[in-house]
Amino acid sequence: MILLRRLLGDALRQQRLAQERTLRDVSAGARVSLGYLSEVERGQKEASSELLSSICDALGVQLSTVLREVSDELHVLESVGSSPAVVPMAGVTHASTARTVDHQVIAAA
Repeated sequence: MILLRRLLGDALRQQRLAQERTLRDVSAGARVSLGYLSEVERGQKEASSELLSSICDALGVQLSTVLREVSDELHVLESVGSSPAVVPMAGVTHASTARTVDHQVIAAA
């Protein structure tokens, strides 16, 4: 099963990392706790539309842009079928090790 909250979290994290910003910085701008933002980015919490809007505002990106990215990714994953979905994460760097992450497993059958 493909979880929309995972795709949304990945898209938000990609935006944040592309800007080389910390969770602390974005959480302060969005007026949400650092822990909660982290859970949203990891797909562990369902963010309300108001919270998504606040996070996008803090990132300086339009909510429609993030939703479009998620929609495109969802379309690709649905086309793959029921096999495990591996999503390329080109250009995303893992903050704690400063290594590039090549892919991430999103869902499994």
